[in-house]
Amino acid sequence: MACYYNLSRRLNKLYTVKLCVPKEKPLSICRKYTNKVLKNDSHADDNSPREVLKKKIANNELIQDDYQIKIVESLQQVYDDLKGYKPSKASSFLSKWLKSSNANKPPKGLYIYGAVGGGKTMLMDLFYNCCQIENKQRVHFNSFMLDVHAKIHQVKKTIKRDASETKLKPFDPIPPVAQMITEKTWLLCFDEFQVTDVADAMILKRLFTQLFTNGVVVVATSNRSPDNLYKNGLQRSNFIPFIQVLKDHCAIETLESGIDYRLKLGSGKDTKYFISGQDPEDAVDTIFKYLCSMENDTVRPKTLSFKGRNVTFKKTCGQIIDSTFEELCDRPLGASDYLEISQAFHTVIIRDVPLLNLRLKSQARRFITLIDTLYDNKIRVVISAAAAPNKLFVPEGDSEYTDEKRMLMDDLAISHGSDNHKSNIFTGEEELFAFDRTVSRLCEMQTKEYWEQWEQYK
Repeated sequence: MACYYNLSRRLNKLYTVKLCVPKEKPLSICRKYTNKVLKNDSHADDNSPREVLKKKIANNELIQDDYQIKIVESLQQVYDDLKGYKPSKASSFLSKWLKSSNANKPPKGLYIYGAVGGGKTMLMDLFYNCCQIENKQRVHFNSFMLDVHAKIHQVKKTIKRDASETKLKPFDPIPPVAQMITEKTWLLCFDEFQVTDVADAMILKRLFTQLFTNGVVVVATSNRSPDNLYKNGLQRSNFIPFIQVLKDHCAIETLESGIDYRLKLGSGKDTKYFISGQDPEDAVDTIFKYLCSMENDTVRPKTLSFKGRNVTFKKTCGQIIDSTFEELCDRPLGASDYLEISQAFHTVIIRDVPLLNLRLKSQARRFITLIDTLYDNKIRVVISAAAAPNKLFVPEGDSEYTDEKRMLMDDLAISHGSDNHKSNIFTGEEELFAFDRTVSRLCEMQTKEYWEQWEQYK
């Protein structure tokens, strides 16, 4: 932590950069408690979500927020229902005949949705840390689905076909994949539950139906309500049955306080780690040189292996990477690649982030995924960009259909004017929606509190 303060003091003397975020009242003004208080219970479990939140409010670690309190009460219900619960080890066939046994009846999970920065992830993490359960997992939804697809591929490779068969019997890899997940984890906590990929959309109903049948309990956060998941996605009619499956097994709660606490945290403060405007390179060079002086290593290229693919980055020093937007987002990298980067480096410098629009939709989607992954893994980020975070995405200027879009429509046999013609794969609606989360997270990632959190996390 001393390293952070030394860096901060030194950088204060060198330059000051203002971060352009909407003006908000100081966070201290919001520390006035409302009249509503959390329920008191003389027999309370000190490690329950309700009690932990009360302690954090009493210690001024969090402000009291009635909307968050409502969510914590729902999380408390899940926490209480999980006591003494374990999924039945019986086969899925036998489990259908054992539903009358309340001892092994899975409790309902919880799906929390709402605007960015309201505290959804914080509350879910609080719940997760309270649960003294060995078979639990907290994971970003994108990472989970990448693992699912890898498991599907693994299962398919184990299937041996009889060469004498004239007609191959259909094989469904989903049940064995669901069983593999259940054997290791039966409490799944998903951050950023979102569906943007048609391959994910097509298997979610079968996958989660099987997981719920196996007794898995799900708690999830999302920016979208269940009814708006995969909105305007390709072949959405095939996805819609999953929504009811989700509602049947999870209570649905919304957290809409109208406050983005990440913006409040960064509002009105100088930042040295998101640098926009003219000639930001000197400032970034200064940060890189100082960080390198603490790494006790040399500056050199580094090659990472991503599932058999070698990807080279031109400038690294120990666990610091000095990269460009072109290196990270112009190349065909995805969530699994960014996860490897977050495991190889504790600090990521991203230079030359341009103004993003729908003509750069693929690069914008990668940038969103990159920031999500780095944020989820508490990685420190330094960025030089063409504009402040809240002005980086410029949606106008892409109403016409490019040759690339027309070719994709031809490949998918989509006619102009059809429902699929309006899919977000063409309009970029999902990127526009998700970028609000990116702006919110970028603001928090530049604060002293975030950098100190990294020290504690490691």
